[in-house]
Amino acid sequence: MYIGIPKEIRPFEYRVGLSPAGVEILSQNGHQVFVEHEAGVGAGFSDQEYERVGARIAFSAQEVFGRADLLLKVARPIKHEMELLKEGSILAGLLHLASSSQDQIDILLEKNVTALAYEQITDATGGLSVLRPFSLMCGPLVAEIAARLLQNNWGGKGILLSGLPGVPPAEVVIIGGGVVGMSTAQSLLGAGAHVTVIDKNLNALEKVNERFPNVVTMMSTKRNIERVTAFADVVVGAVLVSGQRAPIVVTREMVRAMKPRSIIIDVSIDQGGCVETSRPTTHEHPTYIDEGAVHYCVPNIPGVVARTASHLFLNAAIPYILEVANKGIEEAMKENPSIEAAINTHDGKMLNLVRLNAQEK
Repeated sequence: MYIGIPKEIRPFEYRVGLSPAGVEILSQNGHQVFVEHEAGVGAGFSDQEYERVGARIAFSAQEVFGRADLLLKVARPIKHEMELLKEGSILAGLLHLASSSQDQIDILLEKNVTALAYEQITDATGGLSVLRPFSLMCGPLVAEIAARLLQNNWGGKGILLSGLPGVPPAEVVIIGGGVVGMSTAQSLLGAGAHVTVIDKNLNALEKVNERFPNVVTMMSTKRNIERVTAFADVVVGAVLVSGQRAPIVVTREMVRAMKPRSIIIDVSIDQGGCVETSRPTTHEHPTYIDEGAVHYCVPNIPGVVARTASHLFLNAAIPYILEVANKGIEEAMKENPSIEAAINTHDGKMLNLVRLNAQEK
């Protein structure tokens, strides 16, 4: 199979679709990999490293897209890239199509592209096995971001996350007790913050309580979210519904009732955001103020720790990539429910995808 790895062109996306180690595995299985010139530079991988393991270097995105039977990306292609996709090819990446525009999806359908969304690959236990490494990375990153944004020079209230003897720590509320929520709770506890986790799943809250007895846990109800956001110094939105746009759980009225200059970090922004006042930002201009709260809504948070992210991603994704490459998409879908559950478009049809209140990102 011809496999293509283009250079990511979304702003501040330094990750790459596959590291040289992954390319070597594909080459050893008889596949030809085309890597766009300098596609790996942001993650610290040179063209020479890719060539040494069997890749061919292409000097244009058009060549990579045009040759690829299987295109490996990180971020969802922008419209221009989607127009370059080869008819009947396979597109794999963190696609988040539930929050994309309809015209982008229409291109995939018209070209009969099979869209494989890494974030929906589900293992036998129900876990999101490829998304999990990126979710784990979000915890330490969110803790760093929260500590920085609480500083006066970033627009915050001048609160030290950990507090000090005689001065209480910051109050942090995490909405969502999944992988991102757990990882974030761990990092924030390590930094000394006082943490509350809210989730609608009692089993998730029990797991949080077992692992972190010092974390306050609450059921996700409108009343409880109103209560905790009113006293929070930092609110972290970590809500995910696989294959769907994130539900709005924090309303504009709740944001308006928060303490002035409180911080909102909406990790769910990749799927549209779980806070009504959220809109996508970038690493260059990461924050804005709405209803008196400082909002941080960067979709590709792990994109700026690209080398770590690329290594973690390889470990999680290569078994699925290899299966698709070796068997072809039809056989892989038939034999592996994990792959079948992650297919968003195939044969001109939309699958495993619910688009509610979709918006351009």
